Amino acid sequence: MFDPLLTGLRRNVRRVGRAAIVAALTSTLILGQTASSYALGLIRDAEIEELLNDYARPIFRAANLSTQNVNIHIVSSKAFNAFVIDGQNMFINVGAITESKTPNQLIGVIAHEAGHIAGGHLARIKIQMSRMESAALIVNLLGIGAMVGGAVGGGAGNDVGEAGAAILYGGQNIIQRTLLSYRRAEESAADQAAVDYLNRTQQSARGMLETFRFFADQSLASIASIDPYIQSHPMPQERISQLQDLALRSPHYDRKDSPQLQFRHDMASAKLDAFMNKTNPRYVMRLYPESDQTLPARYARAITLNFTSGVKASIPALDALIEENPDNPYFHELKGQFLLEGGNAKAAVAPLRKAVSLSPNSGLMRVMLGQALISTNDDSVLKEAVGHLRKALLKEKQSVIGFRNLSIAYGRMDKIPEAQLAAAQAAFFEGNADFAKVHAQRSIQAFPEGSPNWVKANDIIRDVETYKSLASK
Repeated sequence: MFDPLLTGLRRNVRRVGRAAIVAALTSTLILGQTASSYALGLIRDAEIEELLNDYARPIFRAANLSTQNVNIHIVSSKAFNAFVIDGQNMFINVGAITESKTPNQLIGVIAHEAGHIAGGHLARIKIQMSRMESAALIVNLLGIGAMVGGAVGGGAGNDVGEAGAAILYGGQNIIQRTLLSYRRAEESAADQAAVDYLNRTQQSARGMLETFRFFADQSLASIASIDPYIQSHPMPQERISQLQDLALRSPHYDRKDSPQLQFRHDMASAKLDAFMNKTNPRYVMRLYPESDQTLPARYARAITLNFTSGVKASIPALDALIEENPDNPYFHELKGQFLLEGGNAKAAVAPLRKAVSLSPNSGLMRVMLGQALISTNDDSVLKEAVGHLRKALLKEKQSVIGFRNLSIAYGRMDKIPEAQLAAAQAAFFEGNADFAKVHAQRSIQAFPEGSPNWVKANDIIRDVETYKSLASK
């Protein structure tokens, strides 16, 4: 299910609070895109998330992060960027996926961000900031972020850079330079850690080196007059030199990605290209012309057909892909998604059932299947829908769509307290605290004290009250 998510994002940003400000200065691979990335929102897609998790899993093991349950989020931005905001959340822009030509290049990015998490860099930078007495310095730090973002981005970022410079030179330069020196050291440490993780997993550091060479080439024109002591990252050529020395010493430097992994990467890139440019089909067709009969190109064109000519035009193209690859769950899922979005829920059920049977651990697929079953308006399938949604929500614990559909199903089954509780959970994760509390209070009266549902409703009431208390301070 390719799903752009804006719901609840503002709530999450508020919850992160000061940590988000720190992230803009501490954990981005390429600084200057964090704010716009948040504004654009997040994307959920089972195929791409599984690929990223497969990339990350061995890296996280090597970094001793396996037990930390680090979640990877896909940011709906075409800029090449990746960042972390704490020890459990890594954000990767769509641009980092589509611009990476090989899995190894993207794996290098993940390894670098894992280095930040394993090194506790975010926590340490918070300590450094807490030692600074002046609250006004936070504003100055944001100015540094704006200036570095402009320097790296070039072009339209120059105005931002000038504004950041104006803030920067308002005073306290020495303290700021000390902090940024500390940051540059952490960036170098993350680079070294990344190469170590790649070596431990017997993967090449070539892709990581290629990525940083790309950024170095992009920034050459804009950094000629930049003071290296007011950068949060090492200067590009210095960084390349250090990284190249480490990479070339690796016994795995010449190791290439497997054809199977490269194929999955190309499929994910094609899917993202098609969805992210659905209002610009000509661009997609230039990337994937009819003369290109590879599976990724046909995948992209099938998706584009849905946006240009409707679901009836795209189904034959998807059916051809399914005929050649009947065990690919994502082809069945996409067919079901397009049918559901096209208003034909009954026709969507069969391909979605097939997708779930091929990928039974996918919570996202089960959510969509549950939604399709409910949308048929056939009460005989409500029990099946509830079963899929309950299983899905064991994994997708904050799925607004999942809880909302569960509430609808329970309501049609006359299980009103359960419907109210599911509605409260949907509202809570959507960021509607008042609505969540009201429905939780209504539902809790029907559940025996201490029962699982009573505990869930009570947790929502308590969390809403706690959130409001903290927000009022």
